[in-house]
Amino acid sequence: MSTVKNGSAIFSGFRALGLYSNHLAHVLRFHKKHGEFYVVTAVGQCFHTYNVKKLGIVAVSNSLPEDISCIAADRMLVYAAHGKLISAFAKNKEVVHTYIGHEADVHLLLPFGDHLISVDRENVVIIWDVESEDTYLQISFDKVSFEVSAVMHPSTYINKVLFGSNQGSLQLWNVKSNKLLYTFPGWASAVTVLQQTPAVDVVGVGLATGQIIIQNIKIDETLMKFQQDWGPITALSFRTDGHPIMASGSPIGHIGLWDLEEKKLVSQLRDAHTTAITGLTFLHSEPLLITNGADNAIRVWIFDVAGGDGRLLRHRMGHSAPPTKIRFHDQSSMHILSAGQDGTLQSFSTVHERFNKSLGHGSLNKARAKKKGVAHDTAKLPAIVTFASETARQSDWDGIIACHRGFLVATTWNYQKGSIGAHKLEPERFNRNRALSVHATAVHITSCGNFAVIALSSGHIDVYNMQSGLHRGHYGEDKAHAGPVRGVAVDGLNQLTVSIGADHLLKIWKFKSKELIHTHSLPNAPACSLLHRDSGMLAIALDDFVVNILDMETRRIVRKFSGHRGQINDMTFSPDGRWLITASMDCTIRTWDLPSGSLVDCFLVDAAAVSLSMSPTGNFLASSHVDGLGVYLWSNKTLCGMVSLRPLPADYEPTVIMLPGTCPVQDTEEDDVVELDSSEMAEYISPEQLAEQLITLSLIPDSRWKNLLHLDVIKKRNKPKAPPKLPKAAPFFIPTIPGLVPQFAVPDTTNEGQSKVVSLGVLSQKSTFYIQLEDALENNSYEKPVKLFKEFGPSAVETELRVMSPEMGGDVKVMQSFLKMISSILKSNRDFDLAQAWLALFLKLHLRLIAEHSELLEEAENVSQQLKEAWLTVETLLNQNICVLTYIKSALL
Repeated sequence: MSTVKNGSAIFSGFRALGLYSNHLAHVLRFHKKHGEFYVVTAVGQCFHTYNVKKLGIVAVSNSLPEDISCIAADRMLVYAAHGKLISAFAKNKEVVHTYIGHEADVHLLLPFGDHLISVDRENVVIIWDVESEDTYLQISFDKVSFEVSAVMHPSTYINKVLFGSNQGSLQLWNVKSNKLLYTFPGWASAVTVLQQTPAVDVVGVGLATGQIIIQNIKIDETLMKFQQDWGPITALSFRTDGHPIMASGSPIGHIGLWDLEEKKLVSQLRDAHTTAITGLTFLHSEPLLITNGADNAIRVWIFDVAGGDGRLLRHRMGHSAPPTKIRFHDQSSMHILSAGQDGTLQSFSTVHERFNKSLGHGSLNKARAKKKGVAHDTAKLPAIVTFASETARQSDWDGIIACHRGFLVATTWNYQKGSIGAHKLEPERFNRNRALSVHATAVHITSCGNFAVIALSSGHIDVYNMQSGLHRGHYGEDKAHAGPVRGVAVDGLNQLTVSIGADHLLKIWKFKSKELIHTHSLPNAPACSLLHRDSGMLAIALDDFVVNILDMETRRIVRKFSGHRGQINDMTFSPDGRWLITASMDCTIRTWDLPSGSLVDCFLVDAAAVSLSMSPTGNFLASSHVDGLGVYLWSNKTLCGMVSLRPLPADYEPTVIMLPGTCPVQDTEEDDVVELDSSEMAEYISPEQLAEQLITLSLIPDSRWKNLLHLDVIKKRNKPKAPPKLPKAAPFFIPTIPGLVPQFAVPDTTNEGQSKVVSLGVLSQKSTFYIQLEDALENNSYEKPVKLFKEFGPSAVETELRVMSPEMGGDVKVMQSFLKMISSILKSNRDFDLAQAWLALFLKLHLRLIAEHSELLEEAENVSQQLKEAWLTVETLLNQNICVLTYIKSALL
């Protein structure tokens, strides 16, 4: 029987990084109480809310079952269409209404007072009552003559809605009386955008031909026309701060700025986005323009320069194509370096988005790229396939090295400057014949940050100096491997270099002399490798989906992990080297425990993980996935609570977990209750004693018993130099009876005239421990006195042992009972350290007295015999463990 588990035992979804926008237009909202604008963008199955002031994320909505196809908002709610359904969100997070009735996918939404207008792909328009979720009106258009492509509410037009069509005509409807008021013949081109202008009765119409029509719908007159040369109009917006400017969006990422008084194009924002402009909105009465595009970016532009040009004020930008490689950059676990298929190298912060930065796009000529722009750079480099980074010398020179897809030259990058670095590392042996299809396959930087090791598909491995970029040698007489090199790494002390190649060989070289010292044959061709420098463990993923672990010290394969059913994409070690986490094309993420050699955690994701990286502090696992633009963080649950990890059975079936940031937070009561197998461990509570034959120490702090033999020295050292002085205004204290246990003295009013001489009988009062020892001598049960004595501090223990002697009012019988108590502790094999300390102090105080009384001497001999037996047991166990450890070490060596 397989053990049923609910998801992952180690990792839980935390949040997504680098997701900001998709192909849907954003929505702008104004919060009257806050006096602040907020922008809402759709991201997959949920939407994000940002404040415009700093573009800081405010809220992430709960996810929907499908991707959002359209989004709109009014003063109170945010509406999101997904498939045939429409959901209304309150407080930017929770679904409060669901509108069911469409028989086709919804693609247009328009909030309309207390109602919501929606249009589906079958040309059906439904007007909903927002609160009751009932259908107020339904209109069906003929797809042949009027296919709805845009909808808007003209300002001051009560109960009127304007529809635009793919045929080019417009229709004005009164939705209260369900009447068609007027049909505008149009301009024989599909209407893509309808936008209200600041003037009443005037509407901006964007067409698929790139034409913009400013139309007076009251008198059906065209006031002005503009022609955009960049394709269809994707968005329109008008300034309302006193400047007659209209902005238009295009499918190639340009924004045109038109002067409505002079009727001409006055400015352009070229390459505002790398993809189509999906939404642009001028803030009310402010010179700010917000844009978003399918390139996963939100930008805020400000128009504060002469001539009407806009400049970029702030932005949030992620990868416009899926990331291929991610790695935590430094030891703080705060920055993740990510290389994407869009050719950029970016840094995402796990703390706050304001610390994100882009290191830009790789280029062979940085100056020319800066002058011409990335889009027109002819020397633009392909996307980064893999990279390595070190922070040891990043303040002095470049600390990142990357190799590009199908490209021979490896590039350096500077994290602090946020740009491509100074060196383009290319071996001289290929200068004469550049036609060879040789490219860099793997890179590595030494822990000191001084050297870079670059492996090539030709089998060569070269070493370069990171500061100067000079070639410092290569491995092997001619080549290091007979085929492409799949992985290369250098240990933490720059002593050994290990490389793996497609020739099924693993080779270990001396880093400095480049001498080959060991060769190991692999059973299959390796796909990639990863070295954990602290432990010296090298993980090698093979093409048969098996992971081998090689110990660099013994140079032997110490572990083999099999179970993946697809190509292994990436691997990462936990900081302590105990876990190896692997991601495969079979959509699983597996955690292997190296000491036990077993699989301890496995879960499925919807899209296969392409890259993995565990944070240096062990609190996060970062992952990037196929066709996903974000970097996803998983929190390590073992740092926050008790997690019992057990080897998973061979027939274990993992469950699918939704990616972080796209799944709603659900109460545990709502989750399906999964009955655990009887063998599943609950919270473990350690027993007082593991086995009776073992010696158990107490859990009492060392300060309670270690200094018992040195109390006289401590008291002498802490003795005050001057006697205490009585304060002038001493507070009133209730009189107490002298003795070991403080008790309040009851005033005796009957004998006021008697002598004030203290009676010695009062001082000989017995303590609770003394009384319990007397009782134990009769019933031979010492559990109560032992439990009580363990609560005493060092001074109290000494006092109790001193008053046992007959000179201090004690009794020999009680001393004999104390020795029996020590004997009972030794028999139980518990509190071994406490028994030794108490017995040592007792002997120090009463050694002469024990020699004078035969019953005490006899009891002391019994205790001595038990001590010998206990120590013999401990010594035997220690010797056995030492022998086992010595044997294991000799077997490994």
